Amino acid sequence: MSITIHMHVTHRRHTNGKKTITVEGSTVGEALNNFVALYPGMEKEIFDKKGELVHYIEIYLNKESAYPGELGKKVKDGDEIQIITFLAGG
Repeated sequence: MSITIHMHVTHRRHTNGKKTITVEGSTVGEALNNFVALYPGMEKEIFDKKGELVHYIEIYLNKESAYPGELGKKVKDGDEIQIITFLAGG
């Protein structure tokens, strides 16, 4: 299934500036793993050492929060995943 992943601006350095990437997958986790296979620099940006999402990443599926259980959510052809990064400053 063809899934579009929308990149947060802070991660575009890993995708050669691309705003969207198309991957295959039947779940959010599978789509993200296929994405990381294409752009290995993203692995540490979105996954921790256990393969879970890092605490400052939120995943939206078709513009709605996929929380909880983001990685196990089923996706279908044409779905869109947004990778949102929480930023803090001071």
